[in-house]
Amino acid sequence: MRFKHVAACMLVCCLVPLSQFSATAEAQVLDAKAQFQRQTFWVNKDWDWYAENIPLFECPDEDITTTWYYRWELMTRHLTYGSPNSGYSFTEFIDRPFWSGAYGAISCPAGHQLYEARWMRKPTVANDYSRYWFRTPGAQPRNYSTWLADAVWAVHEVHPDEAFVKDLLADLVRNYEGWEARHFVPEVGLFWQTGHDDGMEFNINSRQTQDILRGAPGFRPSFNAYMYADALAIAKIARLAGNDAVAKSYEAKAASLKSLVEAKLWDARRGFFLQMYRNDEERDGHKIQKLTRTYESGQFAGSEHGRELIGYVPWQFNLPSTDKGFEESWKYLTDRHYFAADFGPTTVERHDPMFLLQKSCCWWSGQSWPYATSQTLKALANVLQNSAFRGGNKRLPVSNRDYVALLQTYSKSHRKNGRPYLAEALHPDTGSFEGHDGYNHSEHYFHSGFCDLVVTGLVGIRPSDSRTLEIVPLATEDWPWFALDHLQYHGHELTVFWDRDGSRYGKGAGLHVFANGREVAHSVSLQPVSVELPGPSSPAATADDAGKPLAVNFAVNNDGDYFPQITATAVQSGTSPAKLIDGNYWYDLHPPNRWTSLGSTSGEDSVVIDLGIARPIHTIRLYVLDDGKDIVPPKNFRVRYRDDDQSSWKDLPTTDVALRGSMANTITLQETKLRQIELTFVHAENGRTGLTEIELWGDAVRPISPAPAPKGNLAFRAASSEFPRLTASHTSRYDRVEMANDGRIVFGATPHNRWTSYESPNKVDWLELEFDEPKQIGRIVTLIYDDGGGVQAPASLSVEWQDGDKWQKVNELMTNPQKPTGGVANTLAFAPVTARRIRVLFEHKGNSRSGVTELEAWKE
Repeated sequence: MRFKHVAACMLVCCLVPLSQFSATAEAQVLDAKAQFQRQTFWVNKDWDWYAENIPLFECPDEDITTTWYYRWELMTRHLTYGSPNSGYSFTEFIDRPFWSGAYGAISCPAGHQLYEARWMRKPTVANDYSRYWFRTPGAQPRNYSTWLADAVWAVHEVHPDEAFVKDLLADLVRNYEGWEARHFVPEVGLFWQTGHDDGMEFNINSRQTQDILRGAPGFRPSFNAYMYADALAIAKIARLAGNDAVAKSYEAKAASLKSLVEAKLWDARRGFFLQMYRNDEERDGHKIQKLTRTYESGQFAGSEHGRELIGYVPWQFNLPSTDKGFEESWKYLTDRHYFAADFGPTTVERHDPMFLLQKSCCWWSGQSWPYATSQTLKALANVLQNSAFRGGNKRLPVSNRDYVALLQTYSKSHRKNGRPYLAEALHPDTGSFEGHDGYNHSEHYFHSGFCDLVVTGLVGIRPSDSRTLEIVPLATEDWPWFALDHLQYHGHELTVFWDRDGSRYGKGAGLHVFANGREVAHSVSLQPVSVELPGPSSPAATADDAGKPLAVNFAVNNDGDYFPQITATAVQSGTSPAKLIDGNYWYDLHPPNRWTSLGSTSGEDSVVIDLGIARPIHTIRLYVLDDGKDIVPPKNFRVRYRDDDQSSWKDLPTTDVALRGSMANTITLQETKLRQIELTFVHAENGRTGLTEIELWGDAVRPISPAPAPKGNLAFRAASSEFPRLTASHTSRYDRVEMANDGRIVFGATPHNRWTSYESPNKVDWLELEFDEPKQIGRIVTLIYDDGGGVQAPASLSVEWQDGDKWQKVNELMTNPQKPTGGVANTLAFAPVTARRIRVLFEHKGNSRSGVTELEAWKE
């Protein structure tokens, strides 16, 4: 074991070989349960999940500590199990908006999200999400700027897995080539991008063009820095793979981008990296010349302003040279005449002629955006931790104190009404999210980073692919203590803590580093240390081990497959059992992501999941709600199963588990092959039962084929067929009637798959099914779409069939459920008729209109 001393000569550092410490030396200085219970904001109270998955942290600044734990809870709200084949991914918005890709992911924040997820104790989520972008139908890796290859490498630097990153090499190269084909301008040598697709919609450059939202394609410091970072990451992975030709090619691309960003985007007069316009532009008679930087031409030509936070992004990836004076631009960050603010920084300098604060989305002309603040803090840490500027070698206009102060400001920005919260953007002077906090959209917005900034900046762990662990703390020595514990790094369990006088943790004064229960570094002052770690204590679990079974959640259905299907004996209006198999869970009352039985008159209610075919199940997870009243954990529950849809129900032996609310309840089974599972909940005396997710885990080898749809659905229309044909009295301009018999069932807003009568002038609308010849029909199933707003479950449903030239009501109509319910299958059974045309009539509820994601017709 070798240790290196990297601090200034004043550092007194005591580094002891691992062999001199007993195996029983304690590494952990923080108690997980005590840390969790100290916080009062929790909605997700799954201490077991946090203890298993996240590092622990504390410091004297309560805002930073609270925000650390809040950000991990925020992550759980966006953690999405997309499908058994894709595994985990993340959403940006809570509602999976129409511009998102498969399972709600958006590429814009993917780099931030992966940098956060890499500090989870296991790499499963980060590796799944990395692979998602290239191997999942419907993923959109190039809809917005991002730094995917760099983020994949960043995960590897924490959880080394050479096989995994080498397997992604071809995907990363294709992705880079896709950007080159569309956005690289050879004669300039840089990539162009619009502010909108750079994730920064209304900005000071676009607002000088005819299209203030999507205008001003230009050579932006941000996007070119991302491509520089991606090129370097691809080169590193290619070196691992032994592909020297690719490595040299991408090293050359990175070197060229570095040189040209410095030469063309740096403005010496203003001392800042700025956007350069790709085209000639004009607005209100003011002309902008192509290849000029912000305010070098146009209405504000010659202005001393034009600085945006994107001018710091090159340092996010250590692009700028350290010997050309670029670092002087950092003097503007801490100056209130430029970027500094109580809840800042502002995205544009304060006295810019186009500085503008708006109470509507999505303005990047002054508002404080967590996305940009994350980038700026990362960039600032890289400058401060750069060896060229440490130890007094070169004076910087910023210091560690500035980093800590900005992190404190950023922490305080995560508040609404005194509680931890985050929306899209905030007022830099008041911290208000007003205008940037849409209901069922912006809550607990995952578009930024925080925990990575604590680990790599404040505590100072500098990840790398080598065995050298370098720690360069940016916390200041006037802090009496801080601790980062329970951290997995290169297969080792790390603890890093500072205890100025030794009274906090009882292990002596100074900076201490423990690995696997043994002290490996100690410094009496808060200075950089470097340690040579052994190889990983165990080999990394490669997410793509070909042919090897791995645990998958068989219950999830986000792809609109016929199976799995879920039903319930009672459904509260505004909730849906489909939410229990959407791969997301959160426990908030608003916005809802839940099924509840509130309103049920029965003492117990059941949920049934039909997997379509028998699957091997060894673990059940029930994410149980507890609102404190009305919706509370059940008194008890029981489980039955069937191995096919014809056999009798069998009791499933389970341990005596008392279900607890606001957390996952895990029931471990002896592996059982089952097709259908019935979960019956005996309600507590003071309320009814509700859940936010059900998972059924079993081992399988990918790829996993979906269960086939049952035969006999007369309404299903194959893609190449004319019949059966659907028509409607009114179809919303946003929807397509043919989607209602395409065999896909999607109760959520995305992926879009529905017919609705939204905006119909009629009080009753119909959906008509026409066959190529008469068919006998005795049952119709409408899978009702309900968005809780303009489209809701109808007041009533009825069925008519065409008898000659007349429409007749069917006889003996029975509906289940009796009252039309959104988010579930509504069955309409009746005396069989033989008809070529049959239709369902939707009597709308109030001012809302009706819709379905699918309509089925059955002989009986």
